[in-house]
Amino acid sequence: MTTQSARMSGGGWSAVSGWTMFAAIMMIFSGIMAVFEGIAAIAKDDVFVSTRNFTFQWSLTGWGWLHLILGIVVVLAGIALFSGATWARVVGIALAGLSMLANFTWLPWYPFWAIVLIIIDGFVIWALCVGPSRDREALRV
Repeated sequence: MTTQSARMSGGGWSAVSGWTMFAAIMMIFSGIMAVFEGIAAIAKDDVFVSTRNFTFQWSLTGWGWLHLILGIVVVLAGIALFSGATWARVVGIALAGLSMLANFTWLPWYPFWAIVLIIIDGFVIWALCVGPSRDREALRV
């Protein structure tokens, strides 16, 4: 069975396959959503309802800037994953972990979306940890 990644080996996709492609697309998606979260928090503080007496006491505008900057960096790392470089995988794992932590602390303001992004980041970390050697073995079948 030949995948599209294997068919396009002449077009430069040979280094990127299966789970790496999935992780790149999911990182770009979650980064864009984090950018939107950040913009919403910065532009209009009353969009989100905050919980009182939560451990993480930081202004909503501060969280907005954090999500905006982290979202942009996550999108750039997702784009870098298309190169298939090992450094991009390592950076992707680290940024997905940071994104998980940021969304965990975002729980009091938007719990449903924070949980969705935590799950997506978990899948990204798993997909990047699968390793390129296992991806390439799957392509040979």
